[in-house]
Amino acid sequence: MIKGGHRLKGDVTISGAKNAAVAILPACLLVKGRCRLENLPDINDVKLYLRILENLGAQITNIDKNTFEIDCTNANSYAPPGELTRRMRGSSYLMGALLGRFNRFRVDPPGGCDFGTRPIDMHIKCFELMGARVDTSRGIVAADAENLCGNRIFFDIVSVGATVNAILAAVLADGTTTIESAAKEPHVVDLANFLNACGAQIRGAGTDTIRIKGVESLHGVNYAIIPDQIEAGTFMIAAAATRGDVTLHNVIPRHLEIIGSKLMETGVKIQYGVDTVRVWVEDGTVFRKINFIALPYPGYPTDMQPQLVTFLTTIPGTSTAREGVWDDRFRYTGQLKRLGANIHVEGKLAIIDGVDRLVGASVKANDLRAGAAMIIAGLMAEGTTEIRDIYHIDRGYENFEDKFIALGGDIQRVQVVEDRYI
Repeated sequence: MIKGGHRLKGDVTISGAKNAAVAILPACLLVKGRCRLENLPDINDVKLYLRILENLGAQITNIDKNTFEIDCTNANSYAPPGELTRRMRGSSYLMGALLGRFNRFRVDPPGGCDFGTRPIDMHIKCFELMGARVDTSRGIVAADAENLCGNRIFFDIVSVGATVNAILAAVLADGTTTIESAAKEPHVVDLANFLNACGAQIRGAGTDTIRIKGVESLHGVNYAIIPDQIEAGTFMIAAAATRGDVTLHNVIPRHLEIIGSKLMETGVKIQYGVDTVRVWVEDGTVFRKINFIALPYPGYPTDMQPQLVTFLTTIPGTSTAREGVWDDRFRYTGQLKRLGANIHVEGKLAIIDGVDRLVGASVKANDLRAGAAMIIAGLMAEGTTEIRDIYHIDRGYENFEDKFIALGGDIQRVQVVEDRYI
C-alpha cells in the first residue's frame, strides 16, 4: 500500500547487481575451490540460486546477508531440480556452467518474467559450435559433449543470455573461443572479471568481440559484485517523479549516464560524484517531453523502460518510448491506465500524452521491472495505490520498501506470502 504525494529526499545505498549475481553464482560451478562473494543482493533470485547450487552438491556458508562462501569442489550433479529452475530466467546460465564443468547438462526451460518470447536458440547454437549435442525433444534441454572445443561464434542479434552462456562454456574448453556481436552490459563485464580473477583468460568483455582462451582449471577467489545499475536507475527516476532530492551511494556513475541524460532532457538536475549520483528537481521546473528507445548497452536499458514511461505520464506534451529488445514489454501500461495515465501502444511503440496527475488505484506487478514502475506510479499518485503480486519485485530489489520509507515514502507491506522454495 502506497500513499502518494510525498517528495523523496535523502540518501540511499544501492545493493549489489541482481543481473551480475545470477551470472556469477552459476560460474562458481566451474571453480574447484572456495569463492567468497560479497555485495550479493539479499533478494529472492539469489536465495533461489543458492538453493539450486546446494542441490547440485555445492557447500554454501552464510557469512552475512550479503556475503556467502560457495565451494563447488564436490558438486556432483548436472541436473538441477526443475521446480527451482522454472522459477527464474537466470537459471538458463546453468546450461553453460554445467556444460563447462561436466560436459553435459539436463535443465528445465527457464522461467522468470513474461514479456514476450525469449528463445534460447542462440544459446544452443553456442553449445553446438563447441561440440555439444543438444536435445530439446523431451520437454527439457539436454546436452552432451565428449570434449568442448573453442570456436568462432557470431550472434545475429545481441543477446546477454547467449553471451553469458558462451563465456561459461568456453572458459575450460580446449582452444580459443571468439564471440562476435557480444553483449556489452556491465554484468557481462563483471562475470568476465570474476572468472579472470579465478584464473580464466578472457579478453574484450565490454566490447563487440570477446576472446576466451580455455584454461585447465579455475581457483577460488574473494570477489565483490558490482552495484546494481537498474536499482540505481529506479531510485533516480523515483526521485525525479516525486520532484524530490535524492543522493545515491555505492554506484558506478558511468553505468548511469544514459539514464541521467534522459532525465536531464526533461529538466531534472543530475550531479555525479566518484561513487555517488544526486538527482533533484528544482522548484518551478518546466518539464519537457522526450522520446527514447530501449536498446542493448550502452543504449538506454530495457529494464529501465517501464520506470521512465511511468515518469513521463505526467510530463506535459506527447512523449514516445520504443522498445528495441523485447516483443511485448508494454503490457504493464494497462495498469498505469488504471491510475489515469494516457498511453497508447502500437506494437513496440508507446505514445504517452502527459496528464495533470495520477490517482491511486488497485494495480498489479506484471513482472519485476513493471513492479518497480508501479511503485513509482504509487509514489506519484494522489491517494492510495495498492500493488499486488509484489513477489516479482522481491525477486530483484533488496528491502525496497524500507529504502523508500527512509526517503520519506509512505509504503506499507500489508500481506506477506512465504515462498516455500526459499
